[in-house]
Amino acid sequence: MKKLFKNENILHLILNISIPVLTLILALITGAIFLAIAGVNPLEAYVSMFSESLGSKYGLTETIVKATPLLFVSAGISIAYRSGIINIGGEGQIITGAILGTVLALFLKDLSSYLLIPLLLAAGFIGGSLYGLIPGLLKAYLNVNEILTTVMLNSIALQILYLLLRGPLMDPQEIAYGTGYPQSEALSKTAYLTEIIRGTRLHTGIFIALICSILAYIILWKITAGYKMRAVGKNPVASKYSGINVKKYLIMSIFLSGGLCGLAGMVEICGIHHRLLDGISAGYGFSGIVVALFGRLHPLACIPASFLFGSLLVGADMLQRSMGVPGSMVYVIQGLIVIFVASSDIFGRKILKMVSSEK
Repeated sequence: MKKLFKNENILHLILNISIPVLTLILALITGAIFLAIAGVNPLEAYVSMFSESLGSKYGLTETIVKATPLLFVSAGISIAYRSGIINIGGEGQIITGAILGTVLALFLKDLSSYLLIPLLLAAGFIGGSLYGLIPGLLKAYLNVNEILTTVMLNSIALQILYLLLRGPLMDPQEIAYGTGYPQSEALSKTAYLTEIIRGTRLHTGIFIALICSILAYIILWKITAGYKMRAVGKNPVASKYSGINVKKYLIMSIFLSGGLCGLAGMVEICGIHHRLLDGISAGYGFSGIVVALFGRLHPLACIPASFLFGSLLVGADMLQRSMGVPGSMVYVIQGLIVIFVASSDIFGRKILKMVSSEK
């Protein structure tokens, strides 16, 4: 082993590239068993899934549309996880970011797009980050388990959304017609993100997501604050004794993580839906966790991982229509990926330990 890997950094690189590929292959193989049990030809299903999602203009653009919020969320989740915070609250942070941004958009509808869109994106970030601060403060000062608080806050945010859409934020036209559909008034066109390809839903939010992912990488690996956040995530006790303010960097990480999730919600509003409505998140808060794990909790690796999972989501929808395969099958594959990623980390640590012991 020592002869094969004289430089431990090379081994890290090989593991970080090979493990996601192997976990995907194993997840697809295991998923094929479930497809076969359901009476579907697995090979035909997978070929159809990926050809439909990547082999046409509609499929490719929809894949990028789905990848956009996943990239925001997975980059945010990576920041939190690297800092020792397990942020399961992406769903709630997406919702609160979308709510705050929509309220601002309805009040400032007469502004030009050059002023309005940056304000709305900032509002989305602030909405998500402030909601993320709640479990962050509870974790830092009271040592409350953030898994429990973030999960419960997801439900609270969802109920707030239901309340607003059936009350103060309900579209006046829905009230006038008596239909009562839970959605807000449509945003002014100055709040729309620019369409990249005419006739598709692809919008400039993907560029914002890519920029945010790169910034997340810079924060974590290129500045002092990011080093301290990662140090806290590795060993909070040692970090405290070395003079790092552990509470400060825990709170900072969940603030940034929640902000990126909130930004995902507002980009969905400005780029796709153009109004606040029920189901705005579409499960991106949970799928983003899987993407982050598949990307080895690295913001740059989350870029290809987001596109992969975007293609899975689009392919699953098309597979459901063309072959009658339940759309929930994609969540089975996601769950299998989580299982294999967790297992692969154990084997990866054993390999690194073997190499270290031989030196």
